[in-house]
Amino acid sequence: MRATVIDTAGLAERERADVWVETMAMAQVTQRVRFLDGAVPQGRIEVLPLGTGQISVLSHTAVEAQRTPRLVRQSDPEMYHAALVTSGEVGIEQFGQSSLLRRGDVGFFDSSHSFGTFTGPIPTGTLILQFPKRLLRGGERTFRQLCGRSLPATEGVGRVFATFLAEVAAQHDACTPQDAVALQDTALDLLTALLRHHLGRDATAPPASGTEAMYLRIVAHIGEHLHEPGLSPQDIARAHSISVRYLHRIFQRNGTTPRAFLREQRMERCRRDLIAPALRDVPVHAIAARWGYPQADAFSRAFRSHTGMSPRQWRAAHADPR
Repeated sequence: MRATVIDTAGLAERERADVWVETMAMAQVTQRVRFLDGAVPQGRIEVLPLGTGQISVLSHTAVEAQRTPRLVRQSDPEMYHAALVTSGEVGIEQFGQSSLLRRGDVGFFDSSHSFGTFTGPIPTGTLILQFPKRLLRGGERTFRQLCGRSLPATEGVGRVFATFLAEVAAQHDACTPQDAVALQDTALDLLTALLRHHLGRDATAPPASGTEAMYLRIVAHIGEHLHEPGLSPQDIARAHSISVRYLHRIFQRNGTTPRAFLREQRMERCRRDLIAPALRDVPVHAIAARWGYPQADAFSRAFRSHTGMSPRQWRAAHADPR
């Protein structure tokens, strides 16, 4: 796949500031940028497409950036960002929370609200996973309470997430667009696991984290049982010893319903598998059955309603030309 790379080392000094601001907007979102101590902008940005999102690889020094309310009103791609610091230090602030991220830490941003970042004279490197909000497994409330905070990614599931992002960035050139869809899906699964791990065990998390941790546990349960055609809200509630009414309340807080979430997750898996190169010879009905649709006709109707295409049209439209 084709990446976009900007390196200020190859530009005249008078051009660096404008080019850097434009590229920062492409790598993240539009921000007001200030270069500290009158420094000449020095850095490199690589933007790597990943499904409907992207990974951005940044290295730079002495920059302060602000996503102001005015910039949010002017343009909002409705994206979430998870930033992994690979070298140096990065200060972040959003929703009244602020943290200093060091190597091996992950910080979070919401493009729909103002935020700020800054780096000092020490060379700083970050990997930023950017993806549409609608794809988040953990829910808006879960992600928002982490914005401006720092989570360690030096061991356990955090290290798995960090290692995966680094490997995707390193091997991006060898991947097809179809690979990128699957890689984005895996990245979001790992991010969900990271959030679930910390919200379930972090004693300093806000009081709402109990409900959010329950939501993440339910999301994980649904993911493990997507293949069961009869999976219902009643089954999900029973598995977690809660009432169906409370189950609906939990999902309502995250902007959806249990049935809508279940349907979206199944369709996402089917979309991914239909275009996976390794599964190109697997019949459509077999992929449908794998994710809880035993009746081919019902699956085709649901898929067309969801995507505007039949499963076969989707597969053909995303076929790898090679």
